[in-house]
Amino acid sequence: MQAYEERLTAPRSWWFIAVLAGVAMALILLPLGTVPMLGGLVGGGALAAVAVSAYGSARIRVVSGALVAGDARIPVEALGTPQVLDAEEARAWRTHKADTRAFMLLRGYVPTAVRIEITDPADPTPYVYLSTRSPERLAEALAAVRAS
Repeated sequence: MQAYEERLTAPRSWWFIAVLAGVAMALILLPLGTVPMLGGLVGGGALAAVAVSAYGSARIRVVSGALVAGDARIPVEALGTPQVLDAEEARAWRTHKADTRAFMLLRGYVPTAVRIEITDPADPTPYVYLSTRSPERLAEALAAVRAS
């Protein structure tokens, strides 16, 4: 049973920048001829697209009694109550309120987030900070899994 899933995809403007990176590489290689220019267009664009895709492939899931965020898999029993953060509060927790020991899956292009304290005394991580486009749904999914 999967209660929640979200992929933090990169915004469309980043894909446009990837295309521009390919064009820039083509212009750099233009003095070498047509074939190197086309190779630069395809190669530079492809490398930039792979970078954008990799950065935008982070996923957040609540599945099988665990919160899976990026590479982290945390049992719901080890989590406290989720705190839904609006854009202003999320920015504060990303900057001056941040703890260096915290697990943060953040994306600057996602304005809202959820902050969840870690209740396991053996874990040195104080909290989990997750950028999410629908923080209320994520908090509800965690509460539903905890209740069941």
